[in-house]
Amino acid sequence: MSEFPAPTFKGWTKPGPIPPGAVSLPEVPGDESLDAVSGHFRVFQLRKGHRFSTDDVLTAWYGTTWAPSAGRVLDLGSGIGSVGMIAAWRLQGASFVTIEAQEDSVRLARKSAAYNGLDPRYEIRHGDFREGFLLGADERFDLVLGSPPYFPPGTGIEGEHPQKAACRFELRGDIRDYCAVASAHLTPGGLFACVFPEEQRQRVESAAREAGLAIVRRRPVVFKEGEPPLVTLFAMVRAGDLPETMRARTWVEPALVIRAADGSVHPEYAAVKLSIGFPP
Repeated sequence: MSEFPAPTFKGWTKPGPIPPGAVSLPEVPGDESLDAVSGHFRVFQLRKGHRFSTDDVLTAWYGTTWAPSAGRVLDLGSGIGSVGMIAAWRLQGASFVTIEAQEDSVRLARKSAAYNGLDPRYEIRHGDFREGFLLGADERFDLVLGSPPYFPPGTGIEGEHPQKAACRFELRGDIRDYCAVASAHLTPGGLFACVFPEEQRQRVESAAREAGLAIVRRRPVVFKEGEPPLVTLFAMVRAGDLPETMRARTWVEPALVIRAADGSVHPEYAAVKLSIGFPP
């Protein structure tokens, strides 16, 4: 049962678009915040823990853009649920399975799913997605999403908060594990979308090959106009689903620019945000 009752206001029922001043938000503990993530969806976050980022927004946008008719979606290492919930807002007829190992993140994600009215089509599983029992051998998904941690342990400052550390450092698997699980659970023609640092692109390419995946398209992301790309978005399918002549081909899209040289939001990223329910 949903943790939050469906409030009503002059005929309005949650989670429809919230009229100004129409509803009081639930009480939020002092160490948490409740923040807009996509359309009228909001997510609970720890004020000093891991908070959703542009990378999460882009992963959900890229995956749902290239798999717009996905009926079943899997989100690996789902954290507080930001990637999955943005995707759920865009794919309003799809069902979701998300898997997350950190108890705090699972607790927050469950609160967010309940608040957003997603419970009937949004299943959150608690555990390490590398453990085989969390997914049935015959479970298949049209779209798999992943925002993996970027760095091996010991290669940087892991920070004081364990929730932050697990989101940045490969404490429970790396890009190879994401690719392997995605490959094992994609439907024929299904898509795996993820984000990873551009300077580590060879790791993604190697992981995809090992898992039997082909990178069909990728898009570098420039966070400020004139600077080199820092991350890249990848779209993969199982290599066996493609003609042999197409398995080694990757369509490289023009870079997506987040901010213009003067620091303002770039028009293209404004269009991306508009498409996932943020105001331009």
